[in-house]
Amino acid sequence: MDDFHEAAAMSRRELLIAGAASTAVVGGTAAPAAHAATPELPSATLTLTVNGTPRTLAVDHRTSLLDLLREHLQLTGTKKGCDHGQCGACTVLLDGRRINSCLTLAVMHEGAQVTTIEGLGSPEKLHPLQAAFVRHDGYQCGYCTPGQVCSAVGALDELQRGVPSHVTADLTARPLLSADELRERLSGNLCRCGAYSNIIDAVGEVAGVKP
Repeated sequence: MDDFHEAAAMSRRELLIAGAASTAVVGGTAAPAAHAATPELPSATLTLTVNGTPRTLAVDHRTSLLDLLREHLQLTGTKKGCDHGQCGACTVLLDGRRINSCLTLAVMHEGAQVTTIEGLGSPEKLHPLQAAFVRHDGYQCGYCTPGQVCSAVGALDELQRGVPSHVTADLTARPLLSADELRERLSGNLCRCGAYSNIIDAVGEVAGVKP
């Protein structure tokens, strides 16, 4: 091999060695990053009374009330629908008031009383609204039913307390217990089967209103 080709061959060897060395360096720096410790997520310990039973648990700050009920407490009667507060499938009662549980963080409700569909009735002893839904066939697929029932419980309580709605004509008087009031107050709960008329019949029966 002449001097020129020998010099070129050495350059190629040097280039390969340099490339291998740089790969090792990159691999050496990447490996620790891949095995870096997972940063600790912010969490809190809170106590809620759910369906009459105190429950204390540690949750990630970002956990919604809906996910706490379904994923941590396995109360899957409350349904996840749109997860944006638009369908009402996740409605539960929080301190007696109906709320979209997907729109609120669990850590905001230390000490609160939460009632889900499991806390309203049982297969052996249905809540009056659950029984009315059965009598009037107020459900088809049943996915929206837990939210509908919880919402109806809250709506009837609002009417009893005299809380006005968008269709209440006289804001200074107790709202009338009418079909229009029921339809307006339940309008935030969507039924994908379209069983609305049967739902109003069921709620109307419990409320003592003839739609």
